[in-house]
Parts: sequence; C-alpha cells; structure tokens
Amino acid sequence: MSLVVLTGAVRSGKSAMAEELAASRGVDVVAAVAGWDGDDEMVRRIDAHRTSRPGEWTTLHVDADPSWIAAVACDAVLLLDCLGTLVSHLCYDAVGDSDIAPGGAEEAVAARVDALLTALLARAGDTIVVTNETGWGVVPAWPSARIFRDELGRANRRLIAAADAAYLVVDGRCLDLKSLPERPAWPSTHEEGDR
Repeated sequence: MSLVVLTGAVRSGKSAMAEELAASRGVDVVAAVAGWDGDDEMVRRIDAHRTSRPGEWTTLHVDADPSWIAAVACDAVLLLDCLGTLVSHLCYDAVGDSDIAPGGAEEAVAARVDALLTALLARAGDTIVVTNETGWGVVPAWPSARIFRDELGRANRRLIAAADAAYLVVDGRCLDLKSLPERPAWPSTHEEGDR
C-alpha cells in the first residue's frame, strides 16, 4: 500500500490534486476533513468539503486524536485534508490565545503529533495526506503559531521521508520531491580533467 503526500501553500491546488489522485484508484475513498466547528466560517468550510466531493465517498470530520485512523477500512483510500489544520488545533489546545506558552506545551504538542503520524504511517491501506508549508516568512509573534510552524515542519519532513511519493504543489503545478536530492552537494567549478 502507498503513502502520498501533497504539500504547498494555501489555494495552491493540492486538495484538488489529492482528490483526483484518490478517485483514480477506483476504490472506496474516505475523505477525512480536519477542522473544528467552533465558528460559522469553519463550519462553512467543513460543509464545502462534504458537498464538493463525490457522493459515493465517505466524509469524516476528524480531530487530532488518531483513533479514527484505525476505523478506516484498509481496502479504502484514506484522504486526509489537511494535516496542518490538525496540528494547528493541537497547538491552540496547548497554548490558546496566551502570549506566553505554558511550560511543557511544546513537548505536549510534539507527543500528540507523533502519535498522529505513527498511526498514519502504520496504516495498511493507501493513504493521501494533504499538508501545508509554513515558515517561509517572518517568525510569528504568538507562541502557538511558533509551535505550529516548528511541529508542522517536523511532521512534514517525517511524512515525506516515509512517503512513496511526495509533491510540492505550487500554483497548480507539482514538483516531485522524491526525485530531488536529500543532501546538498558542493558545486563543481572545474572539470575532472582540470584538477
């Protein structure tokens, strides 16, 4: 069974690509929609996820407790959209709106993210994970946002290292991350014969 990860910026096209990939398998698809239903705008987003997908797909509204993963049948494709939302929820649970992170908040979030990733990686069926890229701008001013940036970056690296295929989606285009080098190499300025 395969793990595919699609990462990228907001509205880059990764969810649509993940849906197309899931549909191409020709089997049952379980779309796990991450989000919290605490405000009207998020409720509209969750409903949009449900109504935009094919009617024969099962749509689950999930949280960061990984117990739901084992309930998805192994012969179905699991499409998680999106890991970033689950990690942000964990960060908010640990820190809230506080200007100061309580002691142990980073460790608590890291442990819960680890449990979620372990469950995803242990899944026997085909799995597609949509996630976000963060940290390409300024350092966030709030502790929960800094923890989110760090933990999602670590989570993405772990998933992509384990994935069978991984793509960075930029403006509707895919860059194949698994085909790129894992380590930098010093540029050669001379031909071998010049040495």
